[in-house]
Amino acid sequence: MADITAALVKELRETSGAGMMDCKKALTETGGNMEEAVDWLRKKGLAAAAKKSGRIAAEGLVNVVTDGANGAVIELNSETDFVARNPEFQAFVGSICQVALSQGGDFDKTSAAVMDGGKSVVDTVTEMVGTIGENLSFRRSAGITVSEGVVASYVHGAVAPNQGKIGVLIGLQSAGDAGKLAEFGKQLAMHIAAANPQWVSQEEVDTDAVDREREVLADQAREAGKPEEIVQKMVDGRLRKYYEEVCLMDQTFVIDGETKISKAVEAAAGDAGAPIKIVGFARFQLGEGIEKEESDFAAEVAATAGG
Repeated sequence: MADITAALVKELRETSGAGMMDCKKALTETGGNMEEAVDWLRKKGLAAAAKKSGRIAAEGLVNVVTDGANGAVIELNSETDFVARNPEFQAFVGSICQVALSQGGDFDKTSAAVMDGGKSVVDTVTEMVGTIGENLSFRRSAGITVSEGVVASYVHGAVAPNQGKIGVLIGLQSAGDAGKLAEFGKQLAMHIAAANPQWVSQEEVDTDAVDREREVLADQAREAGKPEEIVQKMVDGRLRKYYEEVCLMDQTFVIDGETKISKAVEAAAGDAGAPIKIVGFARFQLGEGIEKEESDFAAEVAATAGG
């Protein structure tokens, strides 16, 4: 029997797009013959991913799950929104999110974790390409944990429980009433979905980002012909506005349109009976940052007619 090396398995995986264990089995069944192994995978319907792997997957679902003091959020992409409404796909996304919860939301650990079928998440996703009929991509995951308190969540544009277009997790560290914390946490998660803050507070803002913003604002003021002493005052004022845009605690609560989040947290702490600390949040918006192909339907028709 031919020696089935890791390099051979890797080559077949890259060629076929099939999962690692499937590639190893194919090579074993065919005595290490690469061409026959590809045919073996094709006959089993496991090489379907190869034809679809180049297609852009920017649709799909964001899924959140919480379990008291822990929460996880994932994004699994598909090519079309139609697939996101497929119950089988929804169940599959939910099962991956449960795995992510068990791995603290860590993407690499979740990708490598073994699912009920005995294969890793990443290999199972590849296998599902043949079942679903579209390119699929497990794009990212994150987790939030508190030692005491609750992790709350919210899904915007839900198409199924805990699944939709935008998913948010937020961790509230507190010894206060769990019910009150969960209620307030959901409101904060809704706010984050709408306002899209980048950090919890000013202390967390990346210093390079602040320096870049300060430099841009100063140049804008100088271009307007303002003297240097006025430039600095203008920069300070505009930085306050910048913080209000990117820092959760400086934003105005969308729930009432008046209260600053920092003040809302203080009020909620009084209601819950203990101080509340926002330890972090995660906000996933489906397809954000993925460059989608813009197709010219008329041109496609003309090209087809010309062919």
